[in-house]
Order: sequence, then structure tokens, then C-alpha cells
Amino acid sequence: MPSTEFIIWTIIGCGVVTLLSRIMPFILLKKFNLPAKVVEFLSFVPITIMAALWFENLFEQRLGQLPQIDYANLLASVPTVLSAIITKKLLVIVVVGIISLAFVRLVI
Repeated sequence: MPSTEFIIWTIIGCGVVTLLSRIMPFILLKKFNLPAKVVEFLSFVPITIMAALWFENLFEQRLGQLPQIDYANLLASVPTVLSAIITKKLLVIVVVGIISLAFVRLVI
């Protein structure tokens, strides 16, 4: 099989697997009801992912050194966290975060 054909089939296969992995949970969850404990547990997943992404960007890692605080991200985090506490709306949080980081980078 030529390499071009193999690459095309690989891309198609990856697309099918991605499509199935994103659609199958919705199809299965329409037919089954999850227990309340599982639904409660899954409600924390977006919060956990956002916290992990935020915490990862709060530090800079260099080879052979301890992680150091990225002060630009730390300064931009203050209004973002405040908007999260006040509004609890993801769109507002993201927009405030982008604007505050742009402002901090413009000033620094």
C-alpha cells in the first residue's frame, strides 16, 4: 500500500474514532440513567480541568531549576478569579482572563 493511501486511511480512521468517542456517550446516556452520586461526581470534572490548566500556567519550568512563578499569569489571574466568584459564567471568565492577560502583557 502506498504511503499516501495509508495516510488517508489513517486520517479517516482517526476521524471515525474521534467522532464515535464524542457521540457514543450522548447516545448511551439517553438510554440509561446514571446514579445521583455519579452525576454529582461528574459535575466536578469541568472545575477540575480548569483548575489544572490554571495551575499549570501559573508556573514556569526550566530544566535543572525549580518551577518559578509566572507573574504575568498571576496578575491576570486576580481579576479572572474575581469574575469567576462574582458571575460564575464561563464566557465572562474567559473574556476577563483574555483581556486581563493582554493588558498585563501590554504593560510589562
